Amino acid sequence: MLIELHKVSLLVVDVQERLVGAMSDAEGLLARSRWMLEVAQALALPTVFSEQYPQGLGSTVPALTALVPGAEVVDKRHFSCVAADCLPETLLAREQVLVMGIEAHVCVLQTVLGLLSLDKQVFVIEDLVDSRRPQDRQLALQRMRDAGAFVVSREMVLFECLADSRHPQFRALSKSHLLGEQP
Repeated sequence: MLIELHKVSLLVVDVQERLVGAMSDAEGLLARSRWMLEVAQALALPTVFSEQYPQGLGSTVPALTALVPGAEVVDKRHFSCVAADCLPETLLAREQVLVMGIEAHVCVLQTVLGLLSLDKQVFVIEDLVDSRRPQDRQLALQRMRDAGAFVVSREMVLFECLADSRHPQFRALSKSHLLGEQP
């Protein structure tokens, strides 16, 4: 099954100021997240940021939300965005959901399982999920895969969304993101 631009939305789970620094690869995760959000903005992908208890964990890293002006930010207390019932119709109206964020084995996992229960086609961007402990991340990715989620890379997302080298954004995105400049 391919990711289709007109069917997909992007959910960024809990990449928050006080949480991201504890991840196993915080700097790399932020760099790769910036890359993906630039692509999302260029392709006009509907994007939603979730925040787990922002009063305690802070808001989403501002450098990320700045890349997608107008993206909706939702807050939650449940670990799962689905259980929290906080996802907007702009995200739920589409058949496919790309998921990235932290922590892979808690909020990302529970959200992905919830989206699958809603019969969504869920694509977890492997290089854009992290946990404090690498083994938790690996277990979560395997569990999500076993449950029916597709585990993909950022480049898979880009090329499947573009679908064709004649796409109006192909030249710009391939020049700036694929010729050695991606993190």
